[in-house]
Amino acid sequence: MDAEDDPTAIRSIAVSPADVVDAYAYTQENPGEAVLRITPPFHGRMRARIHVYRRDDAELTGAVHVDPADVLDAEARASYPQLRTKDGEQPADSGDPSLTPDQRRKRHATAVETWRERARKSLTETVSIETDHGRRQVELKSLG
Repeated sequence: MDAEDDPTAIRSIAVSPADVVDAYAYTQENPGEAVLRITPPFHGRMRARIHVYRRDDAELTGAVHVDPADVLDAEARASYPQLRTKDGEQPADSGDPSLTPDQRRKRHATAVETWRERARKSLTETVSIETDHGRRQVELKSLG
């Protein structure tokens, strides 16, 4: 492995708070997965960008994928407004049962937008990344 392909060189990762919340929300609402992706060549300070996939290609590309849930604090993760549970049912706290499905979706969209605004301010200070030598903590720097 070339030194430029070794993610142990990474000391800090810069992320856009919007990318973090967009990736987290995407994974909650869609069948694909969104991550924060760091691509080689690696050096001390790296930029992670949102990346959506259905099949993980990190092995082929040498990229490091960071789960956006690992970048949000526990309160932000727990407060994400669910429209449906993982098994497709409405959550018990879904609000007024007299709402039409369209009204419920609009209410959910408003709740998600409010969540996004709060969550952008809820990034962790460090995050763990996977390397060939195991997991390691790196600093997280917020852009913007």
